[in-house]
Amino acid sequence: MISDASLYTLSIFLGSTAMLAIVAYHFLEVNAEPDSLSPLSSARKADTVPRAVKA
Repeated sequence: MISDASLYTLSIFLGSTAMLAIVAYHFLEVNAEPDSLSPLSSARKADTVPRAVKA
């Protein structure tokens, strides 16, 4: 059976690894270059933005 100390060490290690993976993912996502092979062209992307409502 696993001891309390081993379980504590394992949980700290896995939690730290998960947090580092999340931080690394966000760092890479923020610094990624825009995808040139996007399914929508730049002209088509303008069609997806809703028009302003005139009051």
